[in-house]
Amino acid sequence: METSISLLQIVLLALIQGVTEFLPVSSSAHLILPAALTDWPDQGLAFDVAVHFGTLLAVVAYFRRDLAGFARSGVALAVERRWDANLDLLAKVGIATIPIVVAGMLFKAEIESHLRSTTVIAIATIVFGIALLLADRRRADRTSPSYLQATLIGLAQAIALIPGTSRSAITIAAALALGLSRHGAARFAFLLAIPAIAGAAIYTAIDVGPSMPTTWIDLGIGFAIAAVAAFACIAAFIRVIERIGMMPFVIYRVILGIALLVLV
Repeated sequence: METSISLLQIVLLALIQGVTEFLPVSSSAHLILPAALTDWPDQGLAFDVAVHFGTLLAVVAYFRRDLAGFARSGVALAVERRWDANLDLLAKVGIATIPIVVAGMLFKAEIESHLRSTTVIAIATIVFGIALLLADRRRADRTSPSYLQATLIGLAQAIALIPGTSRSAITIAAALALGLSRHGAARFAFLLAIPAIAGAAIYTAIDVGPSMPTTWIDLGIGFAIAAVAAFACIAAFIRVIERIGMMPFVIYRVILGIALLVLV
């Protein structure tokens, strides 16, 4: 049986996922609004998986040179026993990924049962928006974290399991608070997104099971739109972040959180 979702719903939800996955504004908060303000049917888990894989493709495509560098260095390590800066960064990404994997395994069910209310999402949107502002004031000029800093950023990322936090916002805020530049913080946060998004998408795909109630055309459209929107957002954010800082996103998060508390 196929779920009937309109082209408008497909386009809007895919755009929301693509735009908000990497900007520090909370995709959870944004996805509440269409559900609350329209009578659209649930898009289904298969659609959620498709748009998540779209955002994964975007970040992989944007950082393709970094990923190719990781692969070359991995070969060099195997053949020449040579450790370099690429492997150093890859190791830090791996270390920083461990906390969210552990936390997800231990607490995901409880979080989904008790922390997915509109009030929690709205409060988290505001609170972690303010945390982003405070962290931005302490920034320095480091371009890459140390191993200890990577571990702390990973612990911060685990907090993003709370809906409304924003994985991008909390990892960037942690990196800024630890002394990374805006560009360095965003780059590490986006590299860290690759295993996080891949893991979440695969985990959700397992829940979909063999039956897929959404058409392949719908999934393909959602995938493509989310991928293009996410790639454009990553490119724009990386390009302008040193100039604009975090204040626009903080203001937006506070307004959005208040709107959720009042309207939904």
